[in-house]
Amino acid sequence: MYKPKILIVEDDPAISNLIRTTLDTQNYQYHTAKTGSGAILDAVSYNPDVIILDLGLPDMDGVEIIKKVRSWSNMPIIVVSARSEDRDKVDALDAGADDYLTKPFSVEEFLARLRVALRRSYMEGNTSEESSIYINGELKIDYVAGCAYIQDREIHLTPIEYKLLCLLAKNTGKVLTHNYILKEIWGSSLESDIPSLRVFMATLRKKIEKNTSSTTYIQTHIGVGYRMIRH
Repeated sequence: MYKPKILIVEDDPAISNLIRTTLDTQNYQYHTAKTGSGAILDAVSYNPDVIILDLGLPDMDGVEIIKKVRSWSNMPIIVVSARSEDRDKVDALDAGADDYLTKPFSVEEFLARLRVALRRSYMEGNTSEESSIYINGELKIDYVAGCAYIQDREIHLTPIEYKLLCLLAKNTGKVLTHNYILKEIWGSSLESDIPSLRVFMATLRKKIEKNTSSTTYIQTHIGVGYRMIRH
């Protein structure tokens, strides 16, 4: 049975030990790095399924590591950092991180975030990017027909709502920042456009989450962005 490989990039011995102990309980393989330069080399040689990354490393800021890894790989990156400001989260996510967990964190939440990242990695490795049908719980999107369904009933979406839904679906499990979404949908990332984005997201959420057994599909990360939850 395949054991997922995790690269831990953390220079704090206490946090590194906590993460390693947690991974041991779940039978994951792991490798550790204490510097940014070591992390980049290990990302190439170890080829992990997920990188757990601290931002405050002795030789390099974690955001730079994210940018370097993203220049050649789409492997999931979960930031685990003591930096809790929205700006820090947005910078890391805009650079290409998949998720952001603030220290101190619970072991249960850490493992849940890791499972999401591993599922995303697995789905990307086993599903063609050009796949014409997306299914997530009771939600289905037919990309060829340009239609979305809940419980096999078509949802009537505006063109912007449909584009937003497709963008979230194609990045299921990943936090998308306001800036990223605005650039992808409208071609710009003006802060003044964020209120309009919130309105569109609110109407989209009402349409896809009405009369479903699932409590939520679109998760709001206040001050940061949105994520499509896998069901």
